[in-house]
Amino acid sequence: MSTDRVDYQTQPSQYKHWKLKFEGPVATLAADFDENGGLRPGYKLKLNSYDLGVDIELNDAINRIRFEHPEVRTVVVTSARDKVFCSGANIFMLGVSSHAWKVNFCKFTNETRNGLEDSSQHSGLKFLAAVNGACAGGGYELALACDEIVLVDDRSSAVSLPEVPLLGVLPGTGGLTRVTDKRKVRHDLADIFCTTNEGVRGQKAKDWRLVDDIAKPAVFAAKVQERALELAKASDRPANGKGVALTPLQRTIEANALRYPFVTVEIDRAKRTAVFTVKAPSGAQPNDIAGIEAAGSNWYPLQLARQLEDAILEMRTNELDTGLWLIKTEGDAQAVLAMDTTLAAHKNHWLVRETLGYLRRTFSRLDLSSRSLYALIEPGSCFAGSFLELALACDRSYMLMLPNDEAKTPKIAVGDTNFGFYPMVTGQSRLQRRFYDEAPALDAVRAQAGKSLDADAAFKLGLVTSNPDDIDWADETRIAIEERVAMSPDALTGMEANLRFNGPENMFTRVFGRLTAWQNWIFQRPNAVGDKGALKVYGKGDKAAFDWNRV
Repeated sequence: MSTDRVDYQTQPSQYKHWKLKFEGPVATLAADFDENGGLRPGYKLKLNSYDLGVDIELNDAINRIRFEHPEVRTVVVTSARDKVFCSGANIFMLGVSSHAWKVNFCKFTNETRNGLEDSSQHSGLKFLAAVNGACAGGGYELALACDEIVLVDDRSSAVSLPEVPLLGVLPGTGGLTRVTDKRKVRHDLADIFCTTNEGVRGQKAKDWRLVDDIAKPAVFAAKVQERALELAKASDRPANGKGVALTPLQRTIEANALRYPFVTVEIDRAKRTAVFTVKAPSGAQPNDIAGIEAAGSNWYPLQLARQLEDAILEMRTNELDTGLWLIKTEGDAQAVLAMDTTLAAHKNHWLVRETLGYLRRTFSRLDLSSRSLYALIEPGSCFAGSFLELALACDRSYMLMLPNDEAKTPKIAVGDTNFGFYPMVTGQSRLQRRFYDEAPALDAVRAQAGKSLDADAAFKLGLVTSNPDDIDWADETRIAIEERVAMSPDALTGMEANLRFNGPENMFTRVFGRLTAWQNWIFQRPNAVGDKGALKVYGKGDKAAFDWNRV
């Protein structure tokens, strides 16, 4: 592990950048970014500009509202600073960062903002941006991820996406896409908006649909409170629910491994591979609400979601050369299916619903990771139900067939959870993605739901890529691994993203599939990061020197 690795674990007592306040059904999340609290040296977070550390805290704060404060129905996102809401990603941070750092930063911030919309859609947790000052770039993108935006009408506060004219890059966390697909700003007005430094304020911002409402300074706070309470009325989060404290993760970080109670990652640097092993629950597990609530943050599905998410984020950011993740499971498949039965039976209870949401977003992080993913289904595996999602997320799956050893040959099992509990960002289940939503294939799989399937049966249904026997297993998997890690990481990243997201296009696939791909390219161009590129000369008084060739 790198000595300057990024740690995605934090808690409110450690926050440098956000202030949380709770008043009945409304929580207020106020931006007050510490200028000297950047995650890396070389820049100051002036004017509420942010870096990855700010978003790590934001992600943690939203999770704590989800789980620790079930009475909260609306989150007001605002600023504790006078005349500035958020000026977006820190430009000097982007200017001194490596390409990989910028890409990981944008991906994580995208996922955090998508998470706000995910909670609004699935959990009844609504978000209101109270824009009480200048709101630019990533600051406006944060507002765009909220359900509604109220802008103070003080003749100076404006919303803007100035990346194209000011920096020679694109808004990196979905701004372009949300302006059109979500806010439905007319395309010619969006063109003006996205090529104007100073942004749009007041009534024009409302008329162009850039914000939902405006309010004079004297009545701004009252307007925000009124809208927050109105949004809260539409939520079914429980006013008297007992929150669950998200206690610190049990985690050991070694030179070549990450170890949690239910997730282990073992890194082979010479082979550029990592083995993720996810362990099934063991022992008696609660199957009623009283037992689930009593278990709290020790409830197995919640622990699994938190540990797997942390492992994915750790590996994404801190292990850039480890290009192939081998996904394994370990334990009793029936215990996994029993967990699924409990999740399905109580899916409408707020805590179970939030846990399903955590698992859904964590599996989605796996889909969106720029790594090759192979599932290895061996004796002792438990790829059943929710755990089968791990294999379905992979680019390939290899399942060992032991034709002469029925007891030892590994089995998989499809469960009800595989038919829509954990949709991808496309809105499809991974089974729908796998079979292009074609009814004959899906019906054939559904007919075998709940049954233990060996490699031959799974292969026949199209659920695994290959079913080698014990004679061929070692060679076939070795060759597949060696071939994969020998290929161009750039080409693989592009190929995998295209093949994984073959379903219907929507706002999220456009953000990750189109916008992110273009941003990756633009981030490497001299017009952005050359000696006279816009990102490099920003704030130095020099003018960017562009290569005017449009091809």
